[in-house]
Amino acid sequence: MIFSVKTLSGLFAIALLGFSCQMQPETDTVEHMVSTVSHPEWSKNAVMYEVNVRQFTPEGTFNAFAEHLPRLKELGVDILWFMPVTPIGEVERKGTLGSYYSVKDYTGINPEFGTKEDFQNLVNQIHEMGMYVIIDWVANHTAWDHPWTQTNPEFFYTDEDGNFTPPHNTDWSDVIQLDYTNHDLWDAMIAEMRYWLEEVNIDGFRCDVAYLVPTEFWNRARRELEGVKPVFMLAEADHPELMEHAFNAGYSWVSHHAMNRIAQGEDDVSALDNYFFEENQGNYPIGTYKINFISNHDENSWAGTVFDRLGDGMEAMAVLANTVPGMFLLYNGQEAALDKMLEFFEKDEIDWSDLKYQEFYQTLFQLKKDNRALWNGLAGGPIERVHTNDDKSIFAFTREKEGDKVFVVLNLSATAKTVNFNNGNFSGRYTELFEKTEVEITETFSLDMEPWTYRLYYKTS
Repeated sequence: MIFSVKTLSGLFAIALLGFSCQMQPETDTVEHMVSTVSHPEWSKNAVMYEVNVRQFTPEGTFNAFAEHLPRLKELGVDILWFMPVTPIGEVERKGTLGSYYSVKDYTGINPEFGTKEDFQNLVNQIHEMGMYVIIDWVANHTAWDHPWTQTNPEFFYTDEDGNFTPPHNTDWSDVIQLDYTNHDLWDAMIAEMRYWLEEVNIDGFRCDVAYLVPTEFWNRARRELEGVKPVFMLAEADHPELMEHAFNAGYSWVSHHAMNRIAQGEDDVSALDNYFFEENQGNYPIGTYKINFISNHDENSWAGTVFDRLGDGMEAMAVLANTVPGMFLLYNGQEAALDKMLEFFEKDEIDWSDLKYQEFYQTLFQLKKDNRALWNGLAGGPIERVHTNDDKSIFAFTREKEGDKVFVVLNLSATAKTVNFNNGNFSGRYTELFEKTEVEITETFSLDMEPWTYRLYYKTS
């Protein structure tokens, strides 16, 4: 939930500062932290898809969205993350329709989208097709007109004059800050979350600005939700402590911003080396899923489209994000070459007339399912760098698991390159994913690569 570029930059600066402090492996405890979180079996090779119901169709309803389910199933999507489906506050509302993240009722349905019965039917359809549902959960704040402001005002922070306040150091003027020093709030919030598991049978939650809510709350929530059914929990955060006991997955913001900088000529491939092979060693608890992406609702609405940020490097960065360790997230419309920043508080629908990248992503997602080297967490293979004659421009690596293997070569520069490989475990017979050609790769193998091009070689046992 980010409402302006200014706020986005400020919060990420705070978040990344906290993360960078935690990234220094000063003790063995940090270096060897192991997640105690159980991953649902179905998540091991899953791909996630973010759904913005308001903008998805001209109608902006659950029923209209349901018509896209067969296409999304064919695309290879496994987990559908729905941005908040709850009623939106009217007091201090931003824009005409308001922000999805201004929650007026945690167990209600936004009438803009349909009814509870409509959403229940949609969840049932998704499950029948072998896919899963998580919903956005906004635990840090509510709308100004949430019923708790009347029934439980003690759940909220107040200023010295006893007035409710927006979250501190933000411009989120349409919401007010909850106070987690009150443990009765913990009881109430977890009860609201349980409702969606017990009554609607969803499969988990994507938790908005999770790092602004105490880790101890999330740890308790995870234990109690697991008592209802196995759940998948995604934190909008990259803070290791959240992943130790509470969340299956967190955002890979550091690698994402590195991709943006490289595409814009502000950095080179060494930024990825720093993340994957140096600074990031031992930071996330072992077994945690990192969520990799080139867009999401915040990036699209506030930072720019994938074409604005990545330019000619968009496809190469998508290949990168789909093949490094972690789970890939696709924001709705990317498969249709979404080339506009969607309005956040108004109706601004996606144009589905040209599914330009449907086959591109479908090809990547199918390889993810078939090749164990690319599976998520400990189910997949570790990433190993392959060094070249130009490691500042070429990012090459392998991943291998139980006989399955990928060898990925990316020219992440605006200059054509002849690539020679200096060392690494890359030799073997492969198929190139997009060209569908077989190739024998030896130690003397070389490639001529145009700017921002990629090769994805794979073999499956």
